[in-house]
Amino acid sequence: MSSSPAPAVPQLDLPQARLGVLGGSGLYAMDGLEEVRELHVDTPYGTPSDSLRIGRIGELEVVFLARHGRHHTFTPTEVPYRANLWALRSLGVRWILSVSAVGSLRENVRPLDMMVPDQFIDRTHQRPLSFFGEGAVAHVTAADPYCSVLSRILADVGDSLMPEGRQLHRGGTYLCMEGPAFSTRAESELYRSWGCEIIGMTNHTEARLAREAEMAYATLAMVTDYDCWHQEHDSVTVEMVIDNLHANAALAQQIVRMAAERVAALRPPSSAHTALRHALMTPPHAVPAATRRRTDLFTAPYWGAYGEA
Repeated sequence: MSSSPAPAVPQLDLPQARLGVLGGSGLYAMDGLEEVRELHVDTPYGTPSDSLRIGRIGELEVVFLARHGRHHTFTPTEVPYRANLWALRSLGVRWILSVSAVGSLRENVRPLDMMVPDQFIDRTHQRPLSFFGEGAVAHVTAADPYCSVLSRILADVGDSLMPEGRQLHRGGTYLCMEGPAFSTRAESELYRSWGCEIIGMTNHTEARLAREAEMAYATLAMVTDYDCWHQEHDSVTVEMVIDNLHANAALAQQIVRMAAERVAALRPPSSAHTALRHALMTPPHAVPAATRRRTDLFTAPYWGAYGEA
């Protein structure tokens, strides 16, 4: 019995690829972008959270998107994750730096610290987590959900810029909860017993979709609170989160700008850039036309462009 040949590795045009920046709570714009212009992108998955702002940092073109909208109008569940990621990929983004507010589940991870996590546990239950389905099956590898190359760049830059008395933590598990309410004390203690270091509401969904879209993804997590487990600290409130976000915002902007400069200098390839190579299970001739059209942005290197003979 003969086996089908492995799909060819797509040719990556990384020297021209763009960097995407996803801004979370408290980061609704990006300073330092030059020659900025705004684009409204229609996607097969609906309208993104906001217009996409394209600018330049040195030699690198950067696409910024506020994941909750610039006026914070989307709950974590309502964020149109698939539209956001599809729009970024359609504009030539192959690396994504995510900036997010998180709570700490560990004594040593203090408010105003930052973390570049390397693992997830998913506790969401109301979100689409794949571009596939409806006649097309893909199983991407997600054992290491963050890009190690991009995470190292982010952590190295963050380490060099952290003020005295504050720390950037390399690695850690991000518990992604549904929200929008914060945790109960029992939930917070449960997640601590699982070995999680931080808790948030958005990044797991983005990381899964970014992997399917063959974009390298890394997170700068800004610690704002101790969730509600710490008996010597008040339980998390919106006021607490916003105050600490404002304290971290300028530093986060600086870290992202410097990380962008390093990406521009290295243009690092990532295993994420070929994540679909061995993940596509369904033969293209069996995939419905509507699904082929929606996923063509990602699958064309393997299945051929939809509509071509």
